[in-house]
Amino acid sequence: MVFCLFVLGLYGIFKNPEVLKAVNPYYAINFLLKNGWKGYLIFGEVILCATGAEAMYADMGHLGAKPIRQAWAILFFVLSINYFGQGAFILAHPDVKNILFELSLNFSTYLYVPFLILSISATVIASQAMISGMFSVVYQAITTRIMPMLKIDYTSKELKSQIYIGSVNWFLLIAVLFIILEFKSSSNLASAYGLAVTGDMCITGIILISIFFLRRNYIALISALTVTAVDFIYFSSCLHKIPQGGYYSILLALFPLLTILLFTNGQKRLYSTMKFMDREDFILKFERVYKTNPKIPGTAIFFVRDTTKISPYIVETMFYHGIIYEDNLFLSIIIRTDPFGVVGYFKEEICYGIRVFEIEIGYMEVVSIEEILRENGIEERVIFYGLEDIVARGHWKLFAFIKRITPAFISFFRLPSRKLHGVLTRIEM
Repeated sequence: MVFCLFVLGLYGIFKNPEVLKAVNPYYAINFLLKNGWKGYLIFGEVILCATGAEAMYADMGHLGAKPIRQAWAILFFVLSINYFGQGAFILAHPDVKNILFELSLNFSTYLYVPFLILSISATVIASQAMISGMFSVVYQAITTRIMPMLKIDYTSKELKSQIYIGSVNWFLLIAVLFIILEFKSSSNLASAYGLAVTGDMCITGIILISIFFLRRNYIALISALTVTAVDFIYFSSCLHKIPQGGYYSILLALFPLLTILLFTNGQKRLYSTMKFMDREDFILKFERVYKTNPKIPGTAIFFVRDTTKISPYIVETMFYHGIIYEDNLFLSIIIRTDPFGVVGYFKEEICYGIRVFEIEIGYMEVVSIEEILRENGIEERVIFYGLEDIVARGHWKLFAFIKRITPAFISFFRLPSRKLHGVLTRIEM
């Protein structure tokens, strides 16, 4: 496809080389000066020439930055040539509607159908890149605990980042079908698409500015400020498209945003209502029970968020149900701010009979907790984890519904099901 675009671009330029004058910024500046605010609004249409590149960047989480940079070096040159060729074709044929395909038809009637098939194939590949990119973004949102747990299938033994999230895939399908039925043609979709892409560029730019500022990388910060300023110009020129269909972009974006806000605030409210036991009180009670009660041979793992406050399900399991193993291991999983790296290590014992093991995971890592445990000589007999039976009122009912339909966090780590025991705690919100 890249080769075809390059050849068609050269063909168009050869037919009308006058288009190369567009390299001179004088024409763009003169256009803006002559047309004023109308010329400014044209930016909202011009930006559509740059859209589509995000499909390539969507695969960065799967392939890494290096292959994307290498591909972009080629694609930028090829796309520039092709756009010049399309511009030249418009100069010669002002009434043209489907520029690229009519340029292909003008180039060769015999090659038109093969080019059409190739274009359809390229569209499918680009859509797959967007789908896999969405999987990566949602996976990172899950690991950073801003979205609820979703069922994740790992599709490759070689590449840990190759994943499939069925619920996200179905949501995308429903969204695409809705857009097709609502907009009917790609030209009607332009308003919503331009607003969505430029809005995404501005958000990304703001995040980059924040990162470079916090890291005190002022050279990169200046570059990010410059690029974001340009992005904002394009974004602001698209704002007039909101009544023309751009509002659909806002409505679709509200769904994940409201989910994140509801889930994060619900989690805070949930943990504030849970009756955690102070570490000192827990140690005193455990030491007394551990000495006097019979113990089950082997190692039991208990998932904990931190060891300063002991979760109610652990208190319930040990002190109310009397389930105490000879070796009790508190397992804490920490998501790091950097993307890659996995470290597992023992910390100091809380008291005799309880050890603490921490696993630090980069937010883009897809790990097997069981493998890390085996590497550190841990052979557990049973794994306990907490579950919440939420009795909610008001808008918290929606949060309770989300918690009910999403899988427990334990399924996220692919642990052996025969060893898992969920302990249910009833909580009122």
